[in-house]
Amino acid sequence: MKNKHYKTIDPEIWKGRIDDEEDYLAFRWHQIIQSIDLLETPKKPLKGFGLLGFCCDKGVERNLGRKGTSKAPNSIRKEMANLPCSFPKGTNIYDCGNIVSNEAELEEVQNVLSDAVYQMLKMGLFPLILGGGHEIAYGHYIGIERYLAEKENQELGIFNLDAHFDMRPYKNGPSSGTMFAQIADRCKINAKDFSYMVAGIQQYGNTVSLFNKADELGVKYLMAKDISNDNMFSVGQDLVRFARQQQNIYMTLCSDVISSAYAPGVSAPQPFGLHPEMILKLIKTVIQSGKVISFDIAEVSPRFDEDNRTSKLAAIIVFAVINSLVEFGSASDCIC
Repeated sequence: MKNKHYKTIDPEIWKGRIDDEEDYLAFRWHQIIQSIDLLETPKKPLKGFGLLGFCCDKGVERNLGRKGTSKAPNSIRKEMANLPCSFPKGTNIYDCGNIVSNEAELEEVQNVLSDAVYQMLKMGLFPLILGGGHEIAYGHYIGIERYLAEKENQELGIFNLDAHFDMRPYKNGPSSGTMFAQIADRCKINAKDFSYMVAGIQQYGNTVSLFNKADELGVKYLMAKDISNDNMFSVGQDLVRFARQQQNIYMTLCSDVISSAYAPGVSAPQPFGLHPEMILKLIKTVIQSGKVISFDIAEVSPRFDEDNRTSKLAAIIVFAVINSLVEFGSASDCIC
């Protein structure tokens, strides 16, 4: 991994109130977070969750979106600091630092991210990657793919919560709107199945050509208008059916899938997006499969946020992911 694009975390970010210094039941995240350096080999395998920031919005810029996502990782961390430790004592959360883009091209930073994800998985960590633009998905996927290539169960499915397919042509270069087209082509070259499901698609946010491409590639998708409490049983069946067909699942969430009433600070606000409670139901349903091995959240843009609402929502989503993984036994290796 190229260290010029990697920085360990500033401990000053993890500050917050302290209710008690001895009673774990009163602890908050900032009291248990451990900082590690991915450039150093640990003395023994780690067990736990690893936070890694992807401070990059070059893909958003190429996609002609609203820049600002590079500031999200640390903004989300600050909202995480005072979250309660509602998981069992012995659950480790490590802060693995940030990938920073500096003046590098997008492709170079994605390569560094893939190396970091691979390293985290090798260390025994469950990666929780904080974006950054949704271009995070390509580097993240490649890192998992590399890790699984050394395992028996190599197949990897993608579950995406997103208003967009992100399968635009990339002949003029990749962006935050091309990652899954890139992955589809990569799967074809490597003679692997392209297994991709996306929930929250907006008809007004995708061209007819993108819908056609999704159909041609066998992409499973759920429209935002069809996801509601009234038909949650049917939606849940679709998710369970998809999960059963996978050996491993990479879960990614683009914050623009959420209604702008709750997530105003995103690259592409969605007035008809999903309610946060519905997002959590979808996430928990897939996690119950026991096959989710990595997660990221993208497109939070603090410069457009209001009262840090979107960063706080992102922090709570990560909080729910960790607690769900522990609750459903999907992350037994993450507890020492």
